[in-house]
Amino acid sequence: MSRNQIGLCDSEPVASNSQQTLTDRSILLKCFEKKKLLIIIISVIIVVLVVTIPTVIIKTKTTNTIKLSTEPRDTATEEFTTTTTDNPSTEVQTKPKYKKWKQHGITIAGGNGQGNQSNQLSSPHGIYIDDNTSILIADRDNKRIVEWKSNSIIGQIIKVGSAGDGLDPLYMPFEVTVDKQKNAIIICDVGIKRVIRWFRENQTNSENLAAGILCGGVTIDQNGSIYSSVWNNHMVVRWKGGDKDAIVVAGGFGQGDDLNQLEKPSFVFVDKDHSIYVSDTGNQRIMKWKKGAKQGIVVAGGNGYGNNFNQLFEPYGVVVDNLGQIFIADCSNHRIMRWREGDTEGSVVVGGNGQGDDPNQLYRPTDLSFDIEGHLYVADTDNHRIQKYELYIE
Repeated sequence: MSRNQIGLCDSEPVASNSQQTLTDRSILLKCFEKKKLLIIIISVIIVVLVVTIPTVIIKTKTTNTIKLSTEPRDTATEEFTTTTTDNPSTEVQTKPKYKKWKQHGITIAGGNGQGNQSNQLSSPHGIYIDDNTSILIADRDNKRIVEWKSNSIIGQIIKVGSAGDGLDPLYMPFEVTVDKQKNAIIICDVGIKRVIRWFRENQTNSENLAAGILCGGVTIDQNGSIYSSVWNNHMVVRWKGGDKDAIVVAGGFGQGDDLNQLEKPSFVFVDKDHSIYVSDTGNQRIMKWKKGAKQGIVVAGGNGYGNNFNQLFEPYGVVVDNLGQIFIADCSNHRIMRWREGDTEGSVVVGGNGQGDDPNQLYRPTDLSFDIEGHLYVADTDNHRIQKYELYIE
């Protein structure tokens, strides 16, 4: 007796009772085994996915964290790189990435031997980079101030002192700076012991700001106050135009190397907080005097004269950037140095390859300055030239 076919699993046909029972069991067993295998495969896939996905996510986070914590930032805007990881209590601090300058300088003024022609200089001592990248040069041994415009092969002589204003011509200009508020040039003329101001608009007019000052350097702050070192009296004074008396703001306690003393101070720099940085040339150090302080602190050198990284030898020009980095014309070591307050030693920025006139050498540099793009300029005094060192872009 035949029966209708019943579809089980794969719809295989069935026959008689006894034979059908064995066949049914066999079919059911096969179906069970197939389902069991399918379940096992699905379970394995699920386990693999559960383990793999979090691992990939963790690795991705770890990779990003390492990258963020090891990539340095440009220290033109911040001093240190600080990165917070997934753990908010953990901070990774990396060292600041200092700016670098190309080691071969470009001669942009002078460099044609010592002389008084329009394309020559004679022992340039002080420089100032104007906003339009023109260079004002205290051309010391030529007894003149020269303005050297960008990309020019000759300089323009600024005639300061004439019969018209009752002032004698310059005798030994040491440094030059700019009074932007009055559109004037301020000159330290050590040869006649005076500080004078020359107005750019009225080029025949000069003003004697201070007489009897054997100034080693001069600068001006954002409020229009003028600072001058007094070489022979071992101090720095400050006054405003029209003041009858100058105020002693650094030194003034006689010649010496105590923290309230100076010895033959030369160049001066004033920062935005009115802290005064002084090249204490006779003591082979740079001193910082905070506003109103009765004594200074040593921020560079002070370990006797020498050419080690913790020493200076006749420091002159000094500039401090917005990160507190102190740049120094280390004259008799023929190099430009960089220090930070609290450092036990400095580092060479340019020069330091012995006395000479090759592009990577200097010969008794006395001053330095930066333009608005961060390029470095050096008064390479005994090479009778101004060197430009371009900012190195990594």
